[in-house]
Amino acid sequence: MAEIKIENLKKSYGPVDVLKGIDLDIKQGEFIVFVGPSGCGKSTLLRCISGLEEITSGDLMIGGQRMNDVAPSKRGIAMVFQTYALYPHMTVYGNISFGLEMMGLSKAEIDKRVQAAADKLQLTDYLKRLPKNLSGGQRQRVAIGRAIVRDPKVFLFDEPLSNLDAALRVHMRIEIAQLSRDLPDTTMIYVTHDQVEAMTLADRIVVLSAGHVEQFGSPMELYDNPASLFVAGFIGSPKMNFVEGEAAKAVGAHTMGIRPEHIDASLEGKPTDMSFEGTIAFSEVLGSDTFAHVDTTNAGRMIARLPGNLMPKAGDKIWLTPRQGDIHRFDANGKPIGRLTSAA
Repeated sequence: MAEIKIENLKKSYGPVDVLKGIDLDIKQGEFIVFVGPSGCGKSTLLRCISGLEEITSGDLMIGGQRMNDVAPSKRGIAMVFQTYALYPHMTVYGNISFGLEMMGLSKAEIDKRVQAAADKLQLTDYLKRLPKNLSGGQRQRVAIGRAIVRDPKVFLFDEPLSNLDAALRVHMRIEIAQLSRDLPDTTMIYVTHDQVEAMTLADRIVVLSAGHVEQFGSPMELYDNPASLFVAGFIGSPKMNFVEGEAAKAVGAHTMGIRPEHIDASLEGKPTDMSFEGTIAFSEVLGSDTFAHVDTTNAGRMIARLPGNLMPKAGDKIWLTPRQGDIHRFDANGKPIGRLTSAA
C-alpha cells in the first residue's frame, strides 16, 4: 500500500523552523502537488518524505509503517530531480539499469524492466546514446525511466520541468499525466512553482506558506473556494484582483477579490454603479484572449480578461464590471466571508 500519512511534521535547522507542523493524509494512487512561494518549505517537505532530510519531530507513515528512521533506499520511493542527475559516462540503458544492478537483479530481469520503461517513455531508439546527445526532454524521460524500473510505491518529483523550455514543459506535463494514469496504484507527489502544472496534473493540491499548510484540496476547490486571501492570490493566472477601501466596504468586506475572467468590460461608458472606471496601461494580446492591465480611479491596478478580438490600446478609457456572484469577500484577517450574492 502507498498511502501516506503525515502528522505534525516539523523540520528545523538550528533555531530556524522551516516546517511548522504539517498534517496530510494522501491516498494510494493520488497525484498530489505541493505549491507555494520560494522558501515556503515545499522542497524540504518532499525531502523529508524521501529521507534525504531528517524529520525534527512528528511522524511520517507510508503504507501504515513509520518511516522516520528508515533509510531512503528502504522506503519504496523513487525521486526525479530538477537537474536529471544522470551519469554522463553511461548510456541511457546504463543510467536506467544502474539502480537495478545495485539491487542484485538478474540480467534478464534488468533487461525486461529497462525495455518496458523505454517503450513506455519512447526511449527505445536512444538506449545506446550518452546523455550529452539527448535533448532536455529526453534526459528528463531517462530520469523518470530510472525511477519507473524500481517499481516504487511512491514517486517524488522535485520541479522536474523547470529546466525545460515552454513547449517541452507542455509536452512533458502530458507525459507525466499519462504516466500517472498508467500507474494507478502508485502515489505521486510533485513540487512546482508553476500553478498551470499544479492545476492540470493534481488530484489535490497542497498550498504551503511559511512552513504550514494554507489549504489542501482539489484544484477547483482551491480556485472556487480559497480558504484565505493568500490562496486566492496564489491560485489562478493571472492572479485575483484585490480591492480594498470604500469599494470593498460597499460589499461588506475588508478586501474584495475578483478574478480577471469574472470581469465584464465596456469601452463605451459606465454600465452599472459597481463598475470601475479606468485607463488601459497595457494590453497582453494572446489571440484567444486579451489581458488588459487597467489603472482604475478608485481601485488601483486591475487585470481583466477580455475576448481576443477586443484589443484596447494604452490610454483608452475602459469600465470594468465585476460579475456579482463571482465577487469573493475577505475579512481583515484574510479569511473568506462568502461570495457577494446581492448588493450589500
